[in-house]
Amino acid sequence: MKLIWTRPANIDRKAIRDYIAQEKPAAALALDELFSEKALLLTKHSAIGRPGRIVGTRELVVHRNYILIYRVDGDAVRILSLVHTARQWPPIR
Repeated sequence: MKLIWTRPANIDRKAIRDYIAQEKPAAALALDELFSEKALLLTKHSAIGRPGRIVGTRELVVHRNYILIYRVDGDAVRILSLVHTARQWPPIR
């Protein structure tokens, strides 16, 4: 399976990395590597995440504070968002 990070997910990822890097650059890099490793794992085991709160999505807890929101589309895993567990998900509209 292919792994696709959507633009919104990449924005989330960069924001998390930049925020943590202000105080702990090494921790920011380690966390970002963890995000990559867990997302890559989905290409081989796409069903390991729980059913998502939004129909058609799945959620994988990648760290005690972060959840990867993704969708399986044919032969691709699309990372839709990366959410801190303290944030409202799905967002209220």
